Amino acid sequence: MFLTPQPLTTDNTIGNGRVAIIFEYDGQAFHGWQFQKSGVRSVEGELSRAAARVADHPVDLVCAGRTDAGVHASFQVAHFDTPSVRNLRSWVMGMNTALPDDISVHWAGNGVADFHARFSATYRRYRYVIYNHPVRPGIQRGQVSWTFRPLDADRMHRAAQALVGEHDFSSFRAAGCQSRTPVRFLERISVTRCGDYVVIDVQANAFLHHMVRNIAGALMAVGNGQQPPEWISGILEARDRTCAGVTAPPYGLYLVDVGYPEHLGIPEALCGPAFVAPWFDRKCNEPIAPTHIHPKQVRAES
Repeated sequence: MFLTPQPLTTDNTIGNGRVAIIFEYDGQAFHGWQFQKSGVRSVEGELSRAAARVADHPVDLVCAGRTDAGVHASFQVAHFDTPSVRNLRSWVMGMNTALPDDISVHWAGNGVADFHARFSATYRRYRYVIYNHPVRPGIQRGQVSWTFRPLDADRMHRAAQALVGEHDFSSFRAAGCQSRTPVRFLERISVTRCGDYVVIDVQANAFLHHMVRNIAGALMAVGNGQQPPEWISGILEARDRTCAGVTAPPYGLYLVDVGYPEHLGIPEALCGPAFVAPWFDRKCNEPIAPTHIHPKQVRAES
């Protein structure tokens, strides 16, 4: 978990109102965030049961942003309401005792003022991690996307800048997206390389269903030379999903940060995932010139 370190103290009281939690999960074995009536595993289902066990009553969880099947989170935020009162250590350790190994809670606190995990958020940030190597990964299977075709990260980065700003992202939304409007404000996007890894880092006020994965799929087509850089701006202007090509696999996608106004007291994220974080400046999360890091240097430092 990439979170500003917080001691698990027992000398505070949390509860009797809205409780906020920060947690991480490996999405490989989940059918996404949302609870499924069919009984298949979901992050919401597992976490709700764990929170209910500590609170001693059923809870309704609200998260900052739903993730799809196979998508991970190194920094996810949720809230629930409870009359129960526990200390920080009891909430965190109690929930983790009741959780499976692929979910871990790292922080809990009182939701001050009118805190709402979803509606109080000012931005969401995702990283899409691509292993760009002739041979598929073994150890990181399910944790990164993979393509054997060489990718030009600089070319991808230049093309991606056409997406910055407020736009109609209809070309990058899933056919079944239920959002009332396709308009989103994309604050920033970068594409960088570190050795055999290419990282797409994107931040927006909110995202449409499959929006990041569709952007990643289009940028990979530009990076491997199948499409010219100006193709991205053309897709955006077309406002037609059929123009944007394939949807990238879910496995390389991570929710890495959710921003809130400072007065709400949510700890700062130190964006993950863990194996990617050293390639970015710890203070501002900007790339440390990763396009100039040689693969041999990366292996020596790991």
